[in-house]
Amino acid sequence: MKQKRILAAATALTLLGSLLTSCSSSTATTTTAGSSTAATTAEATTTAAAETTTAEAAGTTTAAETTTAEASDSATGTGDAALKIVIVTSPSGVDDGSFNEDNYNGILSFIKNNPASTVKDIKEPDSANAVTAVANVLADYDVIVTPGYQFAGIYQLAVDNPDKDFILVDSNPSDTDGNEQSADNIYAMTFAEQESGFYAGVAAALETKSGKVAVVNGVAYPSNVNYQYGFESGVNYAVKHLNATAEVVELQQYAGTDVTGADVGGNYIGDFSDPATGKIVGEALLAEGCDILFVAAGNSGNGVFTAVKENGAAKVIGCDVDQYDDGVNGSSNIVLTSVLKVMSTNVEKQLQAIADGTFTGGNVVLNATTDSTGYVSDPSRSQLSDTTKTALEDVYTKVKDGTIVPAANFNGYTPEDFPGLN
Repeated sequence: MKQKRILAAATALTLLGSLLTSCSSSTATTTTAGSSTAATTAEATTTAAAETTTAEAAGTTTAAETTTAEASDSATGTGDAALKIVIVTSPSGVDDGSFNEDNYNGILSFIKNNPASTVKDIKEPDSANAVTAVANVLADYDVIVTPGYQFAGIYQLAVDNPDKDFILVDSNPSDTDGNEQSADNIYAMTFAEQESGFYAGVAAALETKSGKVAVVNGVAYPSNVNYQYGFESGVNYAVKHLNATAEVVELQQYAGTDVTGADVGGNYIGDFSDPATGKIVGEALLAEGCDILFVAAGNSGNGVFTAVKENGAAKVIGCDVDQYDDGVNGSSNIVLTSVLKVMSTNVEKQLQAIADGTFTGGNVVLNATTDSTGYVSDPSRSQLSDTTKTALEDVYTKVKDGTIVPAANFNGYTPEDFPGLN
């Protein structure tokens, strides 16, 4: 049993089916990945049938729309690439303000540099049909971007269509037997979410006034369990090494089951598109005395944000992108900080590699060493104390150089026993 947890009773609910997105809703703006800046927002011009509209980086298209973005000042390619790109997502779509949108923003940024390129977004409402949705459209596109664990099965499509390039986010490709594979035309990026979860745990443990904190997740896919275990690791580290007083609260009836069938505990809503249940889980944790909630639950996280806003005294830690704008609550803001998973920049890099003819497939884990995990430290976008900022700078360096290796779903460590803790 994991330490530093409180098992609390609450009304049991039937958890709904899962559709993958990693964290809560957000408007991505200025962000800081550890000590480096990341995530550039883009303006896009959307052309749909006879109608033209202008959108920010959060701008969206429907399945029937094609998006063309203006050229940016930071073009890295020749600017004459004309790629036809499709992004297939969970039902929360490219305007979810977080996971899907950050991937989409990477595409928009690429198109700013290569204005002859286009993108179409498609929402697939049923995760069981994710691969079929890709199969139905891939003939019409040069590049297929698939954010989410449910797209792992695109491997055979890639093998059968070597003239198409695939960017897979948050999963490695697998065959029909579930065995991990790789392909020359699939760039599969997964992230060390446990690192960003660790930063969230340290921040929560140092900033809590009640001494009770929690993490709320969507579905116990590897990326979400990584966030959970990383958060728990961070709390344990802060208690042992930074003189923090904090406990991680878990509601037993919301315990998650990972992809291997193992009970991972935590507070899982069971869906990434269920803000109503997210609000219920958030309220239950607040009733247990939590005053800081780390929210990694996709669109379901909107409900947690609502619960915290109505509470009036608690704070949230955002996820994947800078969520400060989502925290506005009258004249105050509920977002303590946000922890980051830098997807947009990495998607853009791979699209540019495809355009330049230098694309190389493979399964890659991105982390602090590639400036792909981090946290928001900008004082205008966070509410961290100077003491907490100093502590985060220190642990970020230690995570980056390998002194600290937070626990993850499948790295062999636990939140009670990982390098750097004992």
